[in-house]
Amino acid sequence: MAAEPADGLVLHADGCPRCWWAGLDPTYVAYHDTEWGVPEHDGRALYEKLILDGFQAGLSWITILRRRDGFRAAFHDFDPETIARYTEADVARLMSDTRIIRNRAKVLGTIAGARAWLRIEERGPGFSGFLWDFVDGAPIQGTARTRGEIATQTPVSRAMGKALKAEGFAFCGPTIVHAFMQAVGMVNDHLVGCHRHGPCAALGRRA
Repeated sequence: MAAEPADGLVLHADGCPRCWWAGLDPTYVAYHDTEWGVPEHDGRALYEKLILDGFQAGLSWITILRRRDGFRAAFHDFDPETIARYTEADVARLMSDTRIIRNRAKVLGTIAGARAWLRIEERGPGFSGFLWDFVDGAPIQGTARTRGEIATQTPVSRAMGKALKAEGFAFCGPTIVHAFMQAVGMVNDHLVGCHRHGPCAALGRRA
């Protein structure tokens, strides 16, 4: 059982208040409690999350989350060096793979993104450094207490999206990029009353 007060927090049976979007789905709750908002600095993991956020466009995140293992299997665990070498045969394979969202533009965008990732890695300071520079290397700490106070895009997400597009990435508009930044802990947008806000803030300070 859970109660949803007007402020956007969901109070679960375990006594923990959580952001409204986690709902009661166990997969979503686990993602909220262990991944969302945790600062991520691994370049490959950042590539994976950015690509999956692009696949989410027009869909709900839970749809992608439930298929994440299938995506990882289909895309060689999102290894950019492998994906960058994909051929038209790989595109055809992916377009027949029911484990993923079969959208040709998004598949091609994944390959283009892998090649862009390699170019950024080669010139330094690497994909992680490239992205974290937009927040000066430290997470932006949100102060929202209600869901209505949380932005869907910001000047930073607009700048990052523009830079990613210039590098060759696709599906990186400011709203998608802001969702990505929230997920990988570049922005701590857990509501202040959520039980994960404080721990994510502490992780950001240590980083």
